Amino acid sequence: MRAVPVQGTAQPQPTLNLFDAVTMIVGIVVGAGIFKAPSIVAGSVSSAEVFIGLWVAGGVISLIGALCYAELGSAFPNAGGEYYFLTRAFGRWVGFFFAWARMSVIQTGAIAAIAFVFGDYATQLFSIGPRSSVIYAALAVVGITALNISGTRGSKTLQNILTVALACAILGVILAGLGGTGAAPAAQAAGAASGPMFSQLALIFILLTYGGWNEAAYLTAEIQDARRNIVRALVLGILIVTVLYVLLNLAYVNVLGLDGMKASRAVAADLMKATLGAAGAAVLSLIVISAALTTLNATVFTGARTNYAVGRDFRIFGALGNWKESSNAPVNALLFQGAVALVLVLLASFTPDGFETMVTYTAPAFWLFFMLTGISLFVLRWQQPLSDKPFRVPLYPLTPALFIAMCAFMLYSSASYAMSKNPSSLGAQLGIGVLLLGAPLALVARKRVTH
Repeated sequence: MRAVPVQGTAQPQPTLNLFDAVTMIVGIVVGAGIFKAPSIVAGSVSSAEVFIGLWVAGGVISLIGALCYAELGSAFPNAGGEYYFLTRAFGRWVGFFFAWARMSVIQTGAIAAIAFVFGDYATQLFSIGPRSSVIYAALAVVGITALNISGTRGSKTLQNILTVALACAILGVILAGLGGTGAAPAAQAAGAASGPMFSQLALIFILLTYGGWNEAAYLTAEIQDARRNIVRALVLGILIVTVLYVLLNLAYVNVLGLDGMKASRAVAADLMKATLGAAGAAVLSLIVISAALTTLNATVFTGARTNYAVGRDFRIFGALGNWKESSNAPVNALLFQGAVALVLVLLASFTPDGFETMVTYTAPAFWLFFMLTGISLFVLRWQQPLSDKPFRVPLYPLTPALFIAMCAFMLYSSASYAMSKNPSSLGAQLGIGVLLLGAPLALVARKRVTH
């Protein structure tokens, strides 16, 4: 039986050009993680050369995945993105389960996590009380959701401005670091240690820091000349991010050395203090706030597109499948997503670290469906072997096989890391429980569709 479309007559319009799409991708990927993860990675490698090499490898792995998504996105442009790919490959119930995971765990959890980063750094600039971080996080969710409800034009303009400003700010940090006083020779040499060159923990955090480029799949219905521009946007976006990340980490190593990075709880802040003095901390806070807002806006924008797609296809979420023509936005889907994210912010506020709680809440489900999307490329090629696709991933089947293997490794590593770090973690337990709720909901949705 086919799902019954319930959407109105309004449809997504191609209002995003190539520049808009590239800034959206860069804005999603370049978030606060690059200001936190490097110190953890530095403690898990044997030398500065390995440290920089792993950041280059992270860019290469992300590019491999982006090429797989480029074929899927150019062949099947749709506002549902991965939801649409999985539905075509495995059937509507796998697609429904993914959509449920994304609307309740993956995307909303990511929105809450990013909001906590914004709240923490906004509090450093101006505290509004003991619950300052939580209040700022909630205000960020409400404000960015309201902006997206007002229309695609406003959200994409903000995205372009914030992304360009963020890239310029990061370039400023890079210049300060590369032009600053280098780390003492002893500190640099101390980074070289015996034993393995790096631990799997290093790659986990690097790939998490590169994460988010897959959100481009949700833009394909709104990109002009999507069949060609989605490929260009993904490749350009990953290349820009890789260059920024490698240069920024070179700056960290130059000023602090591996030992200094390992001992730092805020590696970018220490770099700024070493090069610009006391004013560096305030400058850094503004940079991280800009990064968090950029990522939050792009994540809210793309997340609502899945909710719209599943509402368009299943009556149980039918209210989400309405597209408001005047603002060219899925208003109901945005409202629902914002409400769930606010609930998660509230729940995570009762844990010691809201950001960490949301990471454990989202990571295993994210990599599970990432892996299934990679497998869907093989399935869709088998289903339509003679189709005239505008782009085909190079070195097939090696490229998607490597992507799937990477996803399987990250699924195992992120799940075991989250559980071993804190087996009774609220985030991990809540994420699994909410994900499993999708099974009875799928049965209800099936009954509604078949009648």
